[in-house]
Amino acid sequence: MVGDTSDPGQAPRRDSSGHRSVAQEDDVRIEAWAASREHCLAEAVVAMVECFADVSGVRPTAVDRIRLEETSDDDLLAALLDEILYRLEAYGEVPVDVEADEAEGGLDVRLAVAALADVRVTGEVPVDVGWDDLRLSPGPYGWSCAVTVDG
Repeated sequence: MVGDTSDPGQAPRRDSSGHRSVAQEDDVRIEAWAASREHCLAEAVVAMVECFADVSGVRPTAVDRIRLEETSDDDLLAALLDEILYRLEAYGEVPVDVEADEAEGGLDVRLAVAALADVRVTGEVPVDVGWDDLRLSPGPYGWSCAVTVDG
């Protein structure tokens, strides 16, 4: 399960996972980290959702599965977050829990979702994933990513 570490003073450590976000003028900068690429991607999804919704205590009403084909790490991050935004707009679904697993030739993602109407909206819902300064890469303490989502 992914964890929240919104404390801006907390730095990524070996075998830890977390995320943080910083609101900017018209967008939000998200950073996430974890021991594996798949967990880092899941942290990024949770961080993006927390930018606009409080899903604590919300029970999922469905489980969706996403299969993303293997591409570059940066493209994979953008594709996953774009898919979350698409499902939010098209179906009104918000992930309340997410798991990602490496699969042959791609990534399998499990989303436990609830209706947007069932969560407390706390901010502007993002509409786009920015490509400027988007990154997902391994480092000395595992994987980390950073991305800006536009409101």
